Amino acid sequence: MFVLSQNKNQLSELKEKPFKLEKEIQLLFENNMEILTGLKYIKSEFTIKNSRIDTLAFDMESKAFVIIEYKRERNYSIIDQGVSYLNLMLEYKADFIVEYNETQKHSIKRNEVDWSQSRIIFVSPFFTEFQKQSSNFKDLAIELWEIKRYENNSLIINPIKKSKSAPSIKQIQSDRNSKISKVTNAIKVFTEEDHLDHKSEEVKELYEMYKNAILNLPANIETEPKKLYIAFKKDKNIADIVLLKKGLKIFINKKSGELDDPKKLTRDVSKVGHWGNGDYELIVDDTHNLEYIMSLIKQAL
Repeated sequence: MFVLSQNKNQLSELKEKPFKLEKEIQLLFENNMEILTGLKYIKSEFTIKNSRIDTLAFDMESKAFVIIEYKRERNYSIIDQGVSYLNLMLEYKADFIVEYNETQKHSIKRNEVDWSQSRIIFVSPFFTEFQKQSSNFKDLAIELWEIKRYENNSLIINPIKKSKSAPSIKQIQSDRNSKISKVTNAIKVFTEEDHLDHKSEEVKELYEMYKNAILNLPANIETEPKKLYIAFKKDKNIADIVLLKKGLKIFINKKSGELDDPKKLTRDVSKVGHWGNGDYELIVDDTHNLEYIMSLIKQAL
């Protein structure tokens, strides 16, 4: 991959400026946690039962803890460390709750945390093909994020996506990897298929129409299946879709009073409980207003 700088009509290649220490990457993430990850920073160097977690964070959307580990060397096992830390979290839940409550203004209770959405993120300038393949399971809550710095202090952060044909790790489980079994039984990584399962062909087709329309908006939008909905994201959630029995429920991520909706198709749900992000909701069972609804969603870009 070439990273180029433009000066009028002239292009010049930017040279990579490697990180000398893992601590540099760690401080960069911890000081810019929300911008880089959308997560809430909780604790640096969180020590529990003789294990040291580089960064502990919390996902306010999923209501789950996230462990972040930083690496510069290439020779380490993603699976072994990832599964070990996730097991540690599941075994000592109370310690994570205490750490959150001691460092944050607002406390939480154990039943307010969705432990099934726990995950670990490895951040490194480079991952080997073996490391990428070893973590490429659709139901394994381990993410790989590549980070590179260039000579003008530009950064490229690339979360490595699991392949669409990624298998289930349960297919290779055996008695010797009971730790993996414990993690996969307690932690659920959701896919589009989970949301489409048992839905009628009409609802599936309707979802594909709206999904493709959103993805074709003039922005690099990606889907991210969550427990209760499918999120459409750029740098943040733009819209969320819940598949219903006979249609779709769409949430648009705009605050109450900020959405221009002259046709009044949406409902302000800012004062009622709801699953998705944003304060506007609409339910559709056809594509009659598809173009107009896309104009509403574009306002969240």
